[in-house]
Amino acid sequence: MPDPTADADIHERLRGRDYREAFTLLLPRYRDKVFRLSVSMLRDQARAEDITQEVFLRIWRALPGFQGQSALSTWIYAITKNACLSELRKRRPQVSLDDDEYDSEVASLAAPEVDDSATVSVGQLLERLPERYRQVVTLFYMEDKSYDQTAASLGLPLGTVKALLHRARKRLIELTREDAASTS
Repeated sequence: MPDPTADADIHERLRGRDYREAFTLLLPRYRDKVFRLSVSMLRDQARAEDITQEVFLRIWRALPGFQGQSALSTWIYAITKNACLSELRKRRPQVSLDDDEYDSEVASLAAPEVDDSATVSVGQLLERLPERYRQVVTLFYMEDKSYDQTAASLGLPLGTVKALLHRARKRLIELTREDAASTS
């Protein structure tokens, strides 16, 4: 479970209205986390890089209005999620039938060499999960969020988050077994 005092230094700067210093502290702390969440939602590294920059611009502009009613990380993840969803809505009409085929070819070229042990990386397994499962798994396991923080970040009820995590774990086990069966 994340340390509730982890962002105390940032909160102190915010209370003192030292927004530049608060931003200087939060940027390196959250940059990779925002990027990973963006990649998991957008499934496109270049778009995720652009969205990550946009998210931090939004954070910079909104920082004076941060009231501390939720954890700083929850607030940042909500901004990230909303930016990604806006990007997905904006790009949806431009997707052609050929894009998926092209993306998979590029991804296979960029993927690291598969070794003989037939192990599959967690990232490869996550890519095969539906988006909702991937988001919950990324926040809960990879970003070490609690159930409540994951629910708040995604704007979902707590029970839904628990159910999605259960289904995601079950699906990951199935995918692992399918991969093991296909390589033997």
